[in-house]
Amino acid sequence: MNDIKSSKTTLWVGRVLSGLVIAFLLFDAWGKLAELEIVLTTMGELGIPGSLSITIGSILLVITILYAIPQTSAFGALLLTGYLGGAVVIHVRVGNPLFSHTLFPVYVGILLWVGLALRNRKVKDLFWVF
Repeated sequence: MNDIKSSKTTLWVGRVLSGLVIAFLLFDAWGKLAELEIVLTTMGELGIPGSLSITIGSILLVITILYAIPQTSAFGALLLTGYLGGAVVIHVRVGNPLFSHTLFPVYVGILLWVGLALRNRKVKDLFWVF
């Protein structure tokens, strides 16, 4: 009985963490697709042409949707890891502060994978050896 309650709790914690990541990434994709002035300005400060906003937003939207679908969530997580890694490189290149800007995509990536591992036993078994 306790294992059933524990597994349900684990599943729901994973869903909540994944939901937060999905909400954040969808908001980010929307800002790029809507070509919000603040997004275009920030992209310019990072050395990314604003003309790439739609392309980057579309890529982010598609891979976030892949992460949100249970059958493709591991593939989506893998692709999002690459996307977030690119964000880290950009922040390093422009010399942004380490903990607030440069590592923020790493924090999102950790939440992404922890959320997935808590809701997907195969992913959990891949990372947790004990």
